[in-house]
Amino acid sequence: MNWRTWLKLGRVSNLPTVWSNGLAGWALSGAALPMSGAGDLALLLLALSLFYVAGMYLNDAFDARIDARERAERPIPLGEAGRGTVFALGFAMLALGALIAFALGAGVGLAGLALAGMVVLYDWLHKRTVLSPLIMGACRLLTYVTAAFAAGGLTGALWVGAAGLFCHVVGLTYAAKQEAYDRIGAAWPLAVMAVPVVIGAAMLDSVFGALLLAAYAGWSVWALSLLFRRRPGDVPRAVVSLIAAVSLFDAVMIAGTGNISLALLAVAAFGATLVLQRVVPGT
Repeated sequence: MNWRTWLKLGRVSNLPTVWSNGLAGWALSGAALPMSGAGDLALLLLALSLFYVAGMYLNDAFDARIDARERAERPIPLGEAGRGTVFALGFAMLALGALIAFALGAGVGLAGLALAGMVVLYDWLHKRTVLSPLIMGACRLLTYVTAAFAAGGLTGALWVGAAGLFCHVVGLTYAAKQEAYDRIGAAWPLAVMAVPVVIGAAMLDSVFGALLLAAYAGWSVWALSLLFRRRPGDVPRAVVSLIAAVSLFDAVMIAGTGNISLALLAVAAFGATLVLQRVVPGT
């Protein structure tokens, strides 16, 4: 395989959203980021990255037969990657991510194991259950939890932010389930995406945070509007836009803690995701 195949399998264009999840979980734990903690943060982001890329690899491996019918452009149906090799690499990355998480502490390791288990559960079941958006939402929620354990512990603010992230990801995953058909089914499940806006408003404590919330809400409404235009390509475009919006939500949550520098990094992650999605497909 060439390097583009590896990147395509891992949907690496979306990695900045995982990094901003880590920053948000860290900030919502109430921990500051002294220079002495930068090494732990780097290890945390590496572990979360491995969990994410592993999940993408395993997604293709589990879905190989379905992709042969619905998404023949994916690497395994094209013969660019062997299904067994992709399975092996995916599980190896999960194991390495768990090892790094345990190096950061028992709580981080146990949260990382829960995240790894949820990733496998999603990849195994998502084509066979209508509950798959809830499982994917739990995966992202656990990134906040893992990051919070690495920073010091769980807080009420962490759980509130995690609930908002969960709802955003449930909505975008529901939309993503329709991507192969390039149409949206029932619209009512998308109402869950109003919850992150309400949570963001409840956590506002600055003009900067209000601007970020307006940007998140406006971008999300625009992305959702694409689902109802019924034009070819609108559903995939909406999905990748909503994936990028994860980082904007993270920025809102971080701003609520008063950490402006980390919030700006999350905004940068939003921009980086959009740029990288032009190079490597985000879905």
